[in-house]
Amino acid sequence: MFHPTIEAVIPIISYAPLWKTMKERNVTQYQLLKSGIDNKTLDSLKKNKNITLLTLEKLCRIIGCTPNDVVEFIE
Repeated sequence: MFHPTIEAVIPIISYAPLWKTMKERNVTQYQLLKSGIDNKTLDSLKKNKNITLLTLEKLCRIIGCTPNDVVEFIE
């Protein structure tokens, strides 16, 4: 009988570029909140959890950047 092993979930995405881009462009978390990004989404970003493409698009529009300025893939 096959028993798959359970491995720890290792995040493969990082929102480190987001925080760097926000700092460079003087965009605060408060500004994101006022522009329609909610607390739950900010928490997800801080914890490198998944966000929707719609949220990624919103972030890019608010900050004036591209997806590469928000998220990166890590190994």
